[in-house]
Amino acid sequence: MNNNVYGIDLGTSNLKVFSKSNGKIFMEKNTIAIRGKDEIFAYGDKAYAMYEKAPESIQVVFPVTTGVIAEFHDMEEFIYEFLDDKTKGKVKNSEFVVAVPTDITDVEKRAFYELFTGKRFHAKSVLLCEKPIADAVGLGIDVNEPTGVMIVNMGGDTTEISVISLGGLVLSDLLHFGGNRLDESIISYIRKEFNLIIGQKTAMQLKENIGSGLPGRTETMVVVGRDVVSGLPIEMEISAEVVYNAIKANLESICSSIKMILEKTPPELAKDIIHSGIYITGGGAKIDNLDMLFEQISNIKVNVSDAPEESSVRGLVKIVSDPKYRHLPFTIKNSLLK
Repeated sequence: MNNNVYGIDLGTSNLKVFSKSNGKIFMEKNTIAIRGKDEIFAYGDKAYAMYEKAPESIQVVFPVTTGVIAEFHDMEEFIYEFLDDKTKGKVKNSEFVVAVPTDITDVEKRAFYELFTGKRFHAKSVLLCEKPIADAVGLGIDVNEPTGVMIVNMGGDTTEISVISLGGLVLSDLLHFGGNRLDESIISYIRKEFNLIIGQKTAMQLKENIGSGLPGRTETMVVVGRDVVSGLPIEMEISAEVVYNAIKANLESICSSIKMILEKTPPELAKDIIHSGIYITGGGAKIDNLDMLFEQISNIKVNVSDAPEESSVRGLVKIVSDPKYRHLPFTIKNSLLK
């Protein structure tokens, strides 16, 4: 009988799964390519490779938007096939613990729960856990202690800023923008300044390769786009300064929210945060000098893990495996009483 436990983080950009039985993390793009009305043509990295390149007969969709499930049946099909392939048919009769954002409705929480309670999975149990709590545990923090911890999780469509103590959320702010908004800002800025239209993937590459939370980088990157005037494809060299100017306003919004949460934090918890520092996680944490930007605006040291996008999913399995954390996850019935 299968006794495996899976930690699931249905991120906007990347689906992350941690298997307790082998200690492996499986990660693929949270993307589905649909041919016709309902035929899943490809999923994961293969589907993402088709994004902005597929013909009209194939629609490339992202089943999770702004932190919640937008395409339930497609997501259910995708994650079952993905897990079944990775585990060689050992996905049924497993335990699942799923990370959910804070500040979402009970209906949206129920969607995360019901994704794994259908006939396909025959789940032994399904538990939900708030993502900031999972992040903290995955970073090696003992969240049961009466110590204030601040987590900033910058994902694809959301940025979640939370203060945790005694295993619960003291303060939380869910911003409905993240790395994808930065990509859109880069697209808009380059079109405005250079009359050049670039794609979402190119914008993301600019952000990841030469983007920065602070000015001063001197690198450049050659991109291919379409000239607005001639309508023809052209190459253009884009500097790091251009990328910084494009994303600066969005990063300032995150900084404002961090300062707002810090201003609301009770003094004793604020003292703990100053001592331990702010932790930033999620894929956006890998933006160069983002930690230094947050240090400048808060005067508090900032900690970034080696694999910030994996902290949440690593924490989930630890939460259900370690008896001292078993009280942290909840079932959907308990969540409706909140």
